[in-house]
Amino acid sequence: MGKKDIVSKDIINTLIKDIAKYILEIEVNKVSLIDKEFQRVEDRRADVVANVDDKFILHIEIQNQNDKKMPLRMMRYYTDIKSITNLPIKQYLIYIGKYSLSMPDFIKDVDFTYKYNIIDMKKIDCEKFIKIDTPDSLVLAILCDFKGKDKQEVINYIIKRIEKLTDENGFRKYLLMLDELSENRDLKKHIKKGLDMLTDINIEKSSLYELAFERGERDGLEKGIQKGIQKGQVQGLYLLVKDPKKISELTGIDETEVIKIIEEIKKEK
Repeated sequence: MGKKDIVSKDIINTLIKDIAKYILEIEVNKVSLIDKEFQRVEDRRADVVANVDDKFILHIEIQNQNDKKMPLRMMRYYTDIKSITNLPIKQYLIYIGKYSLSMPDFIKDVDFTYKYNIIDMKKIDCEKFIKIDTPDSLVLAILCDFKGKDKQEVINYIIKRIEKLTDENGFRKYLLMLDELSENRDLKKHIKKGLDMLTDINIEKSSLYELAFERGERDGLEKGIQKGIQKGQVQGLYLLVKDPKKISELTGIDETEVIKIIEEIKKEK
């Protein structure tokens, strides 16, 4: 399982009540995640197993890729969860991958049939979540069908609305979620352009400065060399600050080197 896959699942784990309400259309008052020590499933980080209002167990599997063995995995999850509870179990696989869904949702054998539910996020109209107009629903909208709408316009709107609906810490948290999930729809460059429109914000006093710097450091560290770290820092801040001198002051990198890195970034676009 890839690192990005785990990150995406961790993000969606924080949105469990919204997923239940808006995607699965399940009325939820109280959700209690089952202690991981008792989740007898293969990869405990990959699953959401929760007690919903003491009425049933909700099992959600988030999947980035098609897996021909998925029905068997889901059935094994079912038997493992059933071994620790007498409550009914509702199982959903939420597919958020780039490619067309090709996994079956059942197993049919000689003497029995097993079935679970699959939700393909790409087939859900993003307008449904945009109209709900909460930060959580706006984050989920990025995974859905834009219905032919201009991608950049949709992303810009989502970012603007999240900014309006949150404080600085919340804004930073939700932008990081968008940044991670955008890879599932090849929208990374649209997120960057969306941040460009917010250059009028004083980033030294806002969460955007930390966001840009953190993203830059992360990208740089993945390259594993000092030059990569510097390039990542400059690239992250260049989304918000176009002045090489200002970037130099914020990062401590020589202004000449900053200009050189900016030129490299421009050529890569």
